[in-house]
Amino acid sequence: MTEKRTVPIAGMMCAACSARVERKLQSIEGIQSAAVSLPGRSALIEFDDSIVTLQDIKKQVDSIGYEMIVDEDKRLEVLEQTEWKRLKRRTLLAWALALLCMSISMGWLNVGNRDAANQIQLILALASIAYCGRSFYITALKQLRHGSASMDTLIALSTFISFIFSAFNTFWGDKFWAAHGVESHTYFDASVMIIAFVLTGRLLEGRARNSTASAIRGLMQLAPKTARIVQGEETQEVPISTLIQGDTLDIRTGEKVPVDGVLKSGEARIDESAMTGEAALVEKKIGDKVLAGTLVREGQFQMTARQVGEKTVLARMIRMVEEAQGTKPPVQRIADRAALVFVPTVIAIALLTFFLWLLIGGTTQLPQAILSAVSVLVIACPCAMGLATPTAIMVGVGKAAQKGILVKDATALEKMRKVDALVIDKTGTLTYVQNNVEMLKPHTREAVAKMQEKDLSLFIMSGDKREHVEHWAKEAGITNFRSEVMPQDKENLVRQLQQEGHCVAMAGDGINDSQALAAADVSFAMGKGTDVAIDVAQVTLMHDDLRLIPTALRLSQKTVRAIRENLFWAFIYNIICIPLAAGLPRLFGSNLQITPIWASALMAFSSLSVVLNSLRLKFSRD
Repeated sequence: MTEKRTVPIAGMMCAACSARVERKLQSIEGIQSAAVSLPGRSALIEFDDSIVTLQDIKKQVDSIGYEMIVDEDKRLEVLEQTEWKRLKRRTLLAWALALLCMSISMGWLNVGNRDAANQIQLILALASIAYCGRSFYITALKQLRHGSASMDTLIALSTFISFIFSAFNTFWGDKFWAAHGVESHTYFDASVMIIAFVLTGRLLEGRARNSTASAIRGLMQLAPKTARIVQGEETQEVPISTLIQGDTLDIRTGEKVPVDGVLKSGEARIDESAMTGEAALVEKKIGDKVLAGTLVREGQFQMTARQVGEKTVLARMIRMVEEAQGTKPPVQRIADRAALVFVPTVIAIALLTFFLWLLIGGTTQLPQAILSAVSVLVIACPCAMGLATPTAIMVGVGKAAQKGILVKDATALEKMRKVDALVIDKTGTLTYVQNNVEMLKPHTREAVAKMQEKDLSLFIMSGDKREHVEHWAKEAGITNFRSEVMPQDKENLVRQLQQEGHCVAMAGDGINDSQALAAADVSFAMGKGTDVAIDVAQVTLMHDDLRLIPTALRLSQKTVRAIRENLFWAFIYNIICIPLAAGLPRLFGSNLQITPIWASALMAFSSLSVVLNSLRLKFSRD
């Protein structure tokens, strides 16, 4: 049986990491598809559980140096919070060691003669490498055993080379280099500063990344942790995870409904705004449906549980947002392919830089060759490139969810900006029926006017009689309409518009809309529509409000713009900085060069800038 799961994965630090995990997952027999999200620290996998189990998949992922979390009691948030505190301690210590080492190196702190200064710096650098930066070396060694490399490989190589070269010069440098007419130097400060800057970058990136996951946390916080179950004449408070279909629950004023169900006794006025967008309180009587996560403002009642656990509307919303944040738009494939070859390419460039300097100046240029090679290894980190698309997608999908727009697939979020034609079902989408009387939905005229301002071609499709459809088309302000149509006719119109060169969206709510929804480039299902329509559509409008469509189109434009900005700066950063780090200007008489210390600072800044640029979406006005 095919199963689809979003599973947390700990230990991923860069694009090369996520690309490696994704490639490993895709190579496992029984996995039909896999998409790994670096900022989400998760993988969306579809697998045949008769061929491979989650435990089997976990063993394969863990074997390449990462940790896939399948134990429900062991949550990624807890692990990452613990790791974040540990990272904070290591970062603070790394800076203390780095500043002390720098003070000795620059002569700000007098510790005696040059030999004593070098030996103290060696001890400080060794402490920084052994404690603060040990995770780089552990990960790099694990990946080396599997013939792979990542950002940790670059950091481990650069700091190790700087340390070994400096340690050699501390004890034998003067004698060795004097024979070649070169003054001996140590670069312990480079090793410790690289570690301090990289750890700082990861600390800030982790904090910023935490903001991108706020949409999921907000949805999760809607559901209470416990519920009162009625057992005879008594009630008992139990975790909601223990509830089953058919349980009778007692709900009181000020409490949240724990699961989906129907009123068995009593009555209440419920705030459903978080789920449906309806600002007014909704009256609930015996037999009425209530949803998990909604708030009881007035009254008290008993309810019968109907959907529990993963089957509630709220759980489905959370799952849809998680899956959408884990999917990848086509533009991400470019970065993924680049990430797989990026680290080996950087190592090759660093080696080329090293040998070119030796070729130019012989052994007299060995210090310059090492300095340049280390700078290339540090600065050419693929983190910014790997974070460019997924951080923007996470924020975009999360912001959409907060507005009641549930995006199933990141491809739809990318495509929406191209939509220039919208086919709309009439009954249930434009209009509704409160006692066998059809009425125009609130805000429909406003929504239509906004879409027409964007030069969208609008078409109404309905199975009703011509005069009826014409009346409601006029009421909505839409001139193009078709009446007495069958489901196939709706699909035919979508395909006809596509053949004419339009990017077509379809909005509907019924089973008879499913063909057209499946055929459209982007499909919107109304939140109060049928399960079939919601399952087929790429986007669900939970608030049942057509104004959300122009909002979604604008959000798509902003998200794609953020992705392009991120990718542009990530690529430009490397194109400009790698030649500077390699010391190319020095060949033309300039003293301009990015040293290892500056390289580590710029590398950390590049990753952070991409995350912060994506977070601008979160605070942008629609």
